[in-house]
Amino acid sequence: MPLYVIERNFAEQMEFTQEGVEMAKPVIADAGNNWIFTFLSADKKKAYCLYESPNPDAIREAARRLGMPADVIMEVEEIRPDMFG
Repeated sequence: MPLYVIERNFAEQMEFTQEGVEMAKPVIADAGNNWIFTFLSADKKKAYCLYESPNPDAIREAARRLGMPADVIMEVEEIRPDMFG
């Protein structure tokens, strides 16, 4: 399945909570996505999420249902240092 990085911009500082994550996970999965991880900027106003997803529309659908932004959706390829012996 393709990998995507989603940039999310928030007007206020974002706080991730266990309750919020537990509520979001089934919505994300129901739209056909697999949430791998998220980086949160130091000012907590930007999040960069890595998803496996069939397409950007599935990401947009989950974001819409959760009331979250999905400002930039970019397909990416994974490269790791250990891939180059």
